[in-house]
Amino acid sequence: MITKPSRALIRQKKHRRMRGHIAGTAERPRLAVFRSNKHMYAQIIDDVKGVTLVSASTLQADVKEGLEYTDNVEAAAKVGKVIGEKAVAAGIEAVVFDRGGFVYHGKIQALADAAREAGLKF
Repeated sequence: MITKPSRALIRQKKHRRMRGHIAGTAERPRLAVFRSNKHMYAQIIDDVKGVTLVSASTLQADVKEGLEYTDNVEAAAKVGKVIGEKAVAAGIEAVVFDRGGFVYHGKIQALADAAREAGLKF
């Protein structure tokens, strides 16, 4: 019998494979994105030290206010804008984008575009 692997396992496998090529440094940290069915999360991580420098998600009150839903493209763009503004305020100008195994389309693309508009370079 042929069994089809779940989409979540395929995404995790893609992410592990990508992480072999992508690493964040102090000069250029990694912008990691995760989306669940209800929320969007973004972190800027220095992989050398193993610390999160800046984070934003749709669970935070400043991001959630003014949003009707937390799982659509509009919410993803708001998270991207907030993470970009926080990063620029923290002195981070350039990052490496880690899409987390997700397809660069829709919510992931909206988050990336909004972060670029807020001043991040990648």
